[in-house]
Amino acid sequence: MPQLTDALEKAAVDPRVKGIAVEINPLAIGWAKVQELRRYVKLFRDSGKFSIAYMKTAGEKEYYLASAFQEVVVAPTGNVRLAGFSVAGTFLRGVLDKVGVEPQVQRIGAYKSAGDQLLRRDMSDAQREQLGELLDDIYEHFLDTVAEARGKTREEVAGLLDRGVYDNEVLLAEGWLDSLKYEDEITDDLKKRTGGKEDEVAKVGLSRYSKVSRGAFGLNGKKRIAVLRAGGAIVGKASGVGSGSITPEAIIPKLRALAKDKKIAGVVLRVDSPGGDALASDLMWREIQQLAAKKPVVACMGDVAASGGYYMSMAAQAIVAQPLTITGSIGVVTGKFNLAELYERVGYAKTLLSRGKFAEFLAADNRSFNEEEASLFEESAQFAYRSFRDKAAASRKMPVSDMQAVAQGRVWTGQRALQRQLVDVLGGLHEAVALVKQAAGIDQDERVTLLEVSRSRTSPLKLLGGGANVLAGLAALGTLSQGGTLSAAFSQALGAAVLQQAAGSLLPGMLPNGLSAAAGLQLLQQVSAGQPLCYMTEVDATSLLSAGGVAAGAGAGAAAASAGQSTAAGGLFDEEEAGVQAFFTQVEDAVGQLL
Repeated sequence: MPQLTDALEKAAVDPRVKGIAVEINPLAIGWAKVQELRRYVKLFRDSGKFSIAYMKTAGEKEYYLASAFQEVVVAPTGNVRLAGFSVAGTFLRGVLDKVGVEPQVQRIGAYKSAGDQLLRRDMSDAQREQLGELLDDIYEHFLDTVAEARGKTREEVAGLLDRGVYDNEVLLAEGWLDSLKYEDEITDDLKKRTGGKEDEVAKVGLSRYSKVSRGAFGLNGKKRIAVLRAGGAIVGKASGVGSGSITPEAIIPKLRALAKDKKIAGVVLRVDSPGGDALASDLMWREIQQLAAKKPVVACMGDVAASGGYYMSMAAQAIVAQPLTITGSIGVVTGKFNLAELYERVGYAKTLLSRGKFAEFLAADNRSFNEEEASLFEESAQFAYRSFRDKAAASRKMPVSDMQAVAQGRVWTGQRALQRQLVDVLGGLHEAVALVKQAAGIDQDERVTLLEVSRSRTSPLKLLGGGANVLAGLAALGTLSQGGTLSAAFSQALGAAVLQQAAGSLLPGMLPNGLSAAAGLQLLQQVSAGQPLCYMTEVDATSLLSAGGVAAGAGAGAAAASAGQSTAAGGLFDEEEAGVQAFFTQVEDAVGQLL
């Protein structure tokens, strides 16, 4: 996404650029990122240049983004379905019972439903309440934003969703679309608007335009503000996990380097994470706090900054979130699996010898906790929760009692979090930079250079997959007989499909920065070993809440994807990989020589 927003900002002041034409494919990002994209589209529109959004397939999220453009164009036979919003909960207790696995899970906080998928067969009242509020916020925001953008009333937008209109001619006649055109017709139109050669559009693609320096348009300044991006699940170590995760070993050295760098006036910490390992979250919280003691640090939340993601953010001097950012979830979940019944079914026996009252506390996967162990297990989980809650209260300068009222594992949208003092400002990177300037004593009108310290290597579109598919149920016998680990035995016994669903219940498959199978299994191992997690699983930030029938998969709707190669020759939208493909049409024929 930085590449796209940067291009929009440059194009707004670039005298060579006359307008933009953007193809919007199914989006696999959350509502907060789409909100931020809309802001930059509006910035471009304020320049007075034309902007066209083109869609072939669209649901609510795609239409929401397209409504920010001056013109919304759809292919005549395109599939535009605006039907409303929904969210679902999945529960595995019945599956686990059938295979003989007893989950022993402690989730601290009335709303910390991260263990519900394993413990329950249906949705709890608390989970139903908080998910209902998330639905309400997105629904209301959609009505307000689309009504304003299209010159309609809220009632008209609500009526559109309730009617389930599928005929594009009706959408055009009622003013929800501006035109129905095929790509070649848009191309012909742009030939006239750009003033290029008669048989071609004077254009430049996003990947090429991104190479143009911001300094060429006076957008950079002498003073530097660093942008450190932390996206994905939080895990203790990177070994075997891949790039789509946050680890102390990757983040802490960068934080320490920024603290020592005298050329950096302040830091924007861009957090996009549902959390994960509690210890790793705490270690990074401490280092962020140390950095904030030396120079201004502002946390800027993406689609999700919840549980461990909030843990990191709360160390900053101020927190910025989009109205529809998913945050909060201040709570803890931990647990282990009792495999006694499974062992009996497969004919496997296990005997433990131990010294010490609690030596078998977490080692005994062949029996349930005894009374004393269960008590210790609960007390240790409560201790971890109090530590998180109390540090959150201190970080936000709130009484513990006030923090307790908004914690308990509850998830909030950014706008509700603002009302409860969990965040300070609604907005995105622009607002975060403004706060850093203010704290650093830099005039708001003074240009600064934004220095990207690190960028996520994993596309936000990457889905949970692989790894688990090679497991076979019968292989559990061999694993167990050879003294294999609990997690390996559990994985093999459940089989590929059930394991992947179990991992998905703890670690939603479509997270803002993706989640590899290895990362999912690593966190699953930590739960089964009784280690506390600060993780939010209540919400799928990327595809949740869109009921328009648009499926987003790998390579679809790449609003934050890196530049790709052309997939066809001669088409208007052929240069970039499948996704939000932006092409900046230019007036000058000589622009190629300048780039």
